[in-house]
Amino acid sequence: MSTLIHPSKALFDGERTLPIIPSCEHFAGSEKLILKALQFQDSLGPIFDITCDCEDGAAAGTEREHAEMIVRVLNSSANKHKMAGVRIHDYTHNAWQQDVDIIVSGVGQIISYITLPKSTAKKQVAEMIAYIQQVAKNNNINREIPIHVLIETHGALRDVHDIAALPWLQVLDFGLMDFVSAHHGLIPASSMRSPGQFEHRLLARAKTEVVAAAIANGVIPTHNVTLDLKNAEITAADAHRARYEFGFARMWSIYPTQINAIVDAMKPDYSEVVDAAEILIEAQKAAWGPIQYAGELHDRATYRYFWQLLQKARTTGHDLPEAAEKAFF
Repeated sequence: MSTLIHPSKALFDGERTLPIIPSCEHFAGSEKLILKALQFQDSLGPIFDITCDCEDGAAAGTEREHAEMIVRVLNSSANKHKMAGVRIHDYTHNAWQQDVDIIVSGVGQIISYITLPKSTAKKQVAEMIAYIQQVAKNNNINREIPIHVLIETHGALRDVHDIAALPWLQVLDFGLMDFVSAHHGLIPASSMRSPGQFEHRLLARAKTEVVAAAIANGVIPTHNVTLDLKNAEITAADAHRARYEFGFARMWSIYPTQINAIVDAMKPDYSEVVDAAEILIEAQKAAWGPIQYAGELHDRATYRYFWQLLQKARTTGHDLPEAAEKAFF
């Protein structure tokens, strides 16, 4: 009897695949809010990441103390799932290198990612990544630390395809509010909310460019926040539009009630999960050659889609069919 080949070995030869990471990224700035987010993550399970914010979270003049606080918290027993990243200061701020020095030396082995905000050109992003790489090397950290880049300026959008091709990149984030502000009032404030954020031509174009650049380079496109903090239905509707109309695979949360709304809205439909499991099991038996399923032909092109879907379903908390869980995970 031939050995069954796992889909990760059978399907993506020669291509860069999309990372399988949670569909929600929750921001927290202060120590109190970071600890609260970590507690919530523990209670819900590892279905969302936490971004500890050095940029907006740190008061002017306390940048060093704030970064050191984040290191202390992430090295504590509170960080049970090791699913937390850090947003550092932007390239023009005199604390960004200090942030990197403290964060990489302190939690470089366990940090989930480092987010770079407000870049205005590929050159800036490349310099910041190179500095992170050098600090990692100096601290004997051999892993690639995933990099997230915020696309929220005209310059970053102009260079988005080149930015997406940079090393260590895992995520492109779209920063709606800063991008709207950069238009000097020519995009109305109403477009920071729905439906305007999806329908204004300049914003729809920007979001589409970010997603296209990300997907072409094996990078996850992440959608901006919903400003309405406490109405979970609005957050869910925004997440659904972001996912199914624009192709975003992840979305920011800035309030605890938004987390479940985002995760649920971005979950694959469970009937598709069941189909994906059955198709992949049959495909594996056929050594990944073409098969028929429910009267339809499937081959490696569709297997790729269903394998990604199955992995995504698992990260969002779906219970997979037992046979698929046993065969692939």
